[in-house]
Parts: sequence; structure tokens; C-alpha cells
Amino acid sequence: MLNYLWGFMILIGIVYAAFTGHLPEVTNAALTSAKEAVALCITMTGIMSFWVGLMKIAETAGLLTSAAKALHPLIRFLFPHIPKEHRANEYISTNMIANIFGLGWAATPAGLKAMEALQDLNPKKHLASTEMCTFLIINISSLQLIPVNIIAYRSQYGSTDPAGIVGPAILATLFSTICGILFAKFMAVRTDKRGK
Repeated sequence: MLNYLWGFMILIGIVYAAFTGHLPEVTNAALTSAKEAVALCITMTGIMSFWVGLMKIAETAGLLTSAAKALHPLIRFLFPHIPKEHRANEYISTNMIANIFGLGWAATPAGLKAMEALQDLNPKKHLASTEMCTFLIINISSLQLIPVNIIAYRSQYGSTDPAGIVGPAILATLFSTICGILFAKFMAVRTDKRGK
């Protein structure tokens, strides 16, 4: 559906440009944007490789396991219905750690595995469980200490201080995560009361 929407918008833009005499500007913009997209992809590949490599080193050194253990009390608070030794805990921890370091692309595989593990625990397979909804909310709010993507974008587009976004990003994602957790807990209590 989204493909049709984008296709329709592009087509309307081209038709409008043709009728108003701005077709050369559309062609120039398309070529310039294509060039910038390739340059951005190359930049992001380098940054992604660097950070994913650091995550792999941290995993091999046992730092991710230590961080997951440090997150254990928080995981128990957020997901009280997941059994202590269930594999979902490890996937959730890995996802949260990757998101904290701004590695959304590295967090995605762990997030998908976490959802699969949570679905195994879900008694109503046709509905998302409270744990699944809570995890999704926390994943979307995405507390970040290092917003790698935004720093890369700002650097690519000529910012004089690409890392200047770090402070505001920490505040914004901390606020969104706190709001997300409060909402998830409120809804969990409400769901538990309704189920009794």
C-alpha cells in the first residue's frame, strides 16, 4: 500500500512539474538526490561497520553478557511474567544494549528473536501479550546514549558540530522511554484487572 502511495506522489509531482515548466528542476533534483544517497550509504556503511565491529568485540570480551546481567533487575521489573532463565531475557537485553548505543540495525535481529521467544510464552497466539507490547514500546522509544545515525547524517550534510545532538538526543530518548514504560505499566495493570 505504501508503495502505491509513494508512486502516486512521485507521479503527481512529475505531472505537476511538466505542466508548470519545472521538469528540468525535477530531473536535476533526482540526479543530485541519487548522488547524495550513494554518498550517504557509503558513509553509513563505514560507520555501521565500525560500531557493529565494536559490538562484536564487546560480545567476544564478555562485556555484553556483563551488561545483560546488569540489566537483569530492570528486565525483571519490565517483564515480570517472563521466566528467569528464558531465552527472551537475553534477546531483550541484547536489543536494549544495541539501542542504547544507537545501533538500531544491530538491535533489529535481537528484537525479532525476542518477539519470537515472547510469542512462545504467549497463551493467546492471536493477540500480542503484555510483554510483547511492553517490549515494542521500549524498543520504539529507544533510549540512546550515542545517536550514531543522526551524527552520521549531520556529518554527511556539513554540520560544523555533528555530535552536538548527543545531549538533546539523550534527554529526548530518556523522556520518551520513561513515558513509554509508564504507559506500558499502566496498561499492564489495567489488563490484569480486566482479566480477573
